[in-house]
Amino acid sequence: MKVLAFEDSVDIEALLISGGIELSNFEFKQYWDSQNYLERISEYAPEILMLDHYMPPTRGLDVLKGLLTSEVRRPKTIVAMSSATMANNAMLNAGADVGIVKFDISKLEIWAQS
Repeated sequence: MKVLAFEDSVDIEALLISGGIELSNFEFKQYWDSQNYLERISEYAPEILMLDHYMPPTRGLDVLKGLLTSEVRRPKTIVAMSSATMANNAMLNAGADVGIVKFDISKLEIWAQS
């Protein structure tokens, strides 16, 4: 299962591993900025898309809105993973499937589904 994360400061794969998640069934990719986000999402075609809110140059909320109004195929699961609950709620209201504080992402049930 392909996972794509847009997060500018925390290594999400390392965070998952340190949280005890076995990633052998996942193909993981992280971008440390949101430049060309539609092209990157389209090329990688992830099943799980993880978005941080406070990320240059385009905030996670705007990445989400841009994706959902584009021709790019929507990932099966979109995770809002900001450290700010308010930002996650804004992404949930805009169409994200899951909202969680990023340091708790290893607790998500999606890691057990693969």
